[in-house]
Amino acid sequence: MEQKIIGRKEKITLPELGLNLVWAKIDTGAYTSSLHAEEIREEELDGRKVLKFQILMPKHQKFTGKTLVFEKYREKKVKNSFGQVEVRYLIETKIQLAGETYRAEFTLTDRSSMKNSILLGRKILRGKFLVDVSKTNLGKSYRKKK
Repeated sequence: MEQKIIGRKEKITLPELGLNLVWAKIDTGAYTSSLHAEEIREEELDGRKVLKFQILMPKHQKFTGKTLVFEKYREKKVKNSFGQVEVRYLIETKIQLAGETYRAEFTLTDRSSMKNSILLGRKILRGKFLVDVSKTNLGKSYRKKK
């Protein structure tokens, strides 16, 4: 498969989460992708454990306030940007980037002190994309061709 060139920030769609063309920072230093989430909690629903959370920050223009419910999730140890190990919940969902759809894993974390609510790490990028750090939103050229 030919690798597509993307920029340091890209507009992505996460259809299963109800997000269409939201900005994500491309971070080749991070292995796992992450997503800002709030009110993250495990609850029991019909005798099964589920993960409930809200994505993006209330001030984000694409914030819906909807609580998402995931039955399939797990916990993962992640080294945060300060080098500390923390346990985060991890979900798998569809991502659309540069005209392609993939399944990707995202850890849920509080990114409210960060500039970007969504971070795409090496795991989703490897073998699919090359990053031109001098540009942003190069993926849009691939989207138009469809």
